[in-house]
Amino acid sequence: MREMLNCKIHGGYVTKSDLDYEGSCGLGPDLLKASGILPFEKISVLNVSNGKRVQTYVIKEKEDRAITLNGAAAHYFKKDDKVIILCYKLEDEHCIKDHKARIIILDSDNSIKENSLRGFDYE
Repeated sequence: MREMLNCKIHGGYVTKSDLDYEGSCGLGPDLLKASGILPFEKISVLNVSNGKRVQTYVIKEKEDRAITLNGAAAHYFKKDDKVIILCYKLEDEHCIKDHKARIIILDSDNSIKENSLRGFDYE
């Protein structure tokens, strides 16, 4: 088994950070549906603005286009920081050559600009 990228949400902006929340990364229903990421699924969040990375889990926000960082992560992620969200899955060795990752590209208001599956040339 290998851990492979399952989904990447690229070019999003934090809409809110809340230090006093119990923890997690909130994603709007539109982003959850497009990405296939589930509530409570483990993710990595990369802050393009300052280079910080955290691992946390996802919760569903009420509003579309929401990206929130809560709890301890709020020390490293502030409103309007540019982020990349990564979600991985375990893939059997014999399936890797057919592996494809869901890539979501967002624009400056977190609207989905591109949604595609991308594979790689295994040879």
